[in-house]
Amino acid sequence: MHSKNCAAMTSLQKSFFALLVCSALLPQWARAEQADRMKDLVIEGDQRVVLDRIRNRYLASGNVVMSQGTLVIRAHQAEVSETPDGYAVAVLTSNPGQKASFRQKRDGVDEYIEGSADRIEYNSKLDTVRFIGNAVMRRLRGTLVADEVSGALITYDNLAEVFSAAPDAEGGGRVRMTFSPRSAPASAPGAAKPASGR
Repeated sequence: MHSKNCAAMTSLQKSFFALLVCSALLPQWARAEQADRMKDLVIEGDQRVVLDRIRNRYLASGNVVMSQGTLVIRAHQAEVSETPDGYAVAVLTSNPGQKASFRQKRDGVDEYIEGSADRIEYNSKLDTVRFIGNAVMRRLRGTLVADEVSGALITYDNLAEVFSAAPDAEGGGRVRMTFSPRSAPASAPGAAKPASGR
């Protein structure tokens, strides 16, 4: 009877269950470096950087790097709007076959949050990041991968101390989460593994 009920779960129910699991298990992924908010926002690009003062909008393209303290987002193209109260809302996109990337230190510990996707949406007022399309997000302890999640959409909400992951809108695909033990020594089985390419 139990296996019959599990098989009968719809894609929507599975997606909702994945969101609940992410929300319940991973509040420790939040708390970005608090000092970052007081640093200058810097936007660089190889091809062009355009400032539209009337609309308070910046456009940048070609190996774009957007940084603020320990926060670094890299993409092919960026459109950044400044709200009337001075916050940034950014949409960063990658070239086909490449990914935009995000990295930020967690407050008070030697840990970083890293993520990559086809498109990244960042809102400094709400303190949220959305990874859209082929999304992957990791928590690093020093240089070791402690936890990792992948899906079509990952939302990281620093203020609420919650992140969520979902498969694509049609319910296809899967969300995958890998967690290392919280207090695993570096040499123990199942301990965090080195980050690739770091």
